[in-house]
Amino acid sequence: MSVASTAEPRTTPQENPWRSLVVIAFGIMMVALDGTIVAVANPAIGTSLGATLAELQWVTHGYLLGLAVCLITAGKLADRLGHRRLYLVGVAGFTVSSVAIGLSSGTGMLIGFRVVQGAFGAALMPAALGMLRAAFPATLLNRALGVFSGLIGTSAAAGPIVGGLLVSSFDWQAAFFVNLPVGVLALTLGVRYLPPNRPTDDSSSFDLLGVALLTVCTFGIVLALVFAPEHGWTSTATVVPGLAGVVFGVAFVLWQLRAPHPLMPMSMFRSVPLSVGTVVMLIMALAMFGVMFFLTFYVQGVHGFTALEAGLQLLPLTALLAVGPPLASRLFDRFGLRWPILGGLLSAATAMFGMATLSADGGTGLLPLWLTLLGAGLGIVMVGATDAVIGNAPVSLAGVASGMQQTLLQLGGSLGTAILGAVVSGHVGGNLAGQLTAAGAPTPTPAQVAEWQTVVAQGGVVIPPGTAPATAQAITHASHLTFVNGMSLAFVVAGVALTLAAAISALLKRGEPTGEAVVHV
Repeated sequence: MSVASTAEPRTTPQENPWRSLVVIAFGIMMVALDGTIVAVANPAIGTSLGATLAELQWVTHGYLLGLAVCLITAGKLADRLGHRRLYLVGVAGFTVSSVAIGLSSGTGMLIGFRVVQGAFGAALMPAALGMLRAAFPATLLNRALGVFSGLIGTSAAAGPIVGGLLVSSFDWQAAFFVNLPVGVLALTLGVRYLPPNRPTDDSSSFDLLGVALLTVCTFGIVLALVFAPEHGWTSTATVVPGLAGVVFGVAFVLWQLRAPHPLMPMSMFRSVPLSVGTVVMLIMALAMFGVMFFLTFYVQGVHGFTALEAGLQLLPLTALLAVGPPLASRLFDRFGLRWPILGGLLSAATAMFGMATLSADGGTGLLPLWLTLLGAGLGIVMVGATDAVIGNAPVSLAGVASGMQQTLLQLGGSLGTAILGAVVSGHVGGNLAGQLTAAGAPTPTPAQVAEWQTVVAQGGVVIPPGTAPATAQAITHASHLTFVNGMSLAFVVAGVALTLAAAISALLKRGEPTGEAVVHV
């Protein structure tokens, strides 16, 4: 059948879409904040529960898996059951699981509840975006998406700061208990002020096979991306789940082409803006999360800044990711999708190539300028790519499109840290011995290089016991130089990826408006 969306407002005279946006902001911020707040809480969790480094990593990975695996399926459920209903279920479940995490007596229990928390976050996010898609007319949709993206950016940037205050003032449990009052407030406001529940997909059957195939596909790919930095890209731990993810992904696409009621109709991708938006969103997330990951190592490990000072160094980026998207939405009102997205990607690519010139010696140089260009560019692209994906899907598939957008964001972030991490680690492994020898330090054995590689690839230094001060200084300089050169290479890779995304975004027609496509399903 043919599903055509309309540019007219979909609310009754008594409903206010902007009020709905304010209400769901509490749920949105709770999920985004929890994605980054745990990084600060991890050391305290390790001390309190006696957790190993691998277990602490799974405190983060478990949340990512629960979130990424369930997003698209949760979006489909929101279309079937109603976005308001699934949003409230997501808020309630996220709040309860947060309290359960804080009450955990062991790392196994904590990790299990983190997976559950991620799954409820997956129910919340696409339902919230779906409500925006259904509530706002095309003339206002990208402004709403700009505010939405700004809320996510603000919350993610505030996570380490809020987490640091809570953990230092109380204990690690406070980083999760804080969701209790926020969740109760979000539920209270949601029940009172959100518009009536309206399912947008009235199909009589649910694509259970599609759900199963997509779940295994996403789980395998995310698991491979999680294991790759630790075990290597060619290890069994990486290859087996990655290969399984690809195989089940192909099977999912083939099934969607013939399923009578597909989970994600492939006909959605007949829309050029939607297809371009998926690629741009993935590459944007790759660059954004990958760069933030390594810049933290650079300013703290190489230049010795404290965590607070490092946060201040990254302020131009985080501030623009917070305030830029709402302002950027005005550009899309005036120019459509093509030119703002193209300009934002080129600005971000320029910043990447600029940061590739950062050095291990001296200060941070032009870093504030590059971060300003990067934040401004990514803030524009985030809104534009989100609008291209969600605004060009029919209202009946708003939840599926929203889940896909969030999945791309999560997968892109994992790809960024995994791929750019492999670039940095590979450079360190191949050049550390030569740099140490050139600096006058003893040439390390291959076993020592393998042992030191992970530390140096994160901006650290390994000084053997009893090393003379002059030799220790030479090792430090050579290690930092090797890391920075590897980081520069990674930034060039990210810059090339963003340039490629800019070329792809040029496929959008000149002045093409946002939203409201007709999609045949």
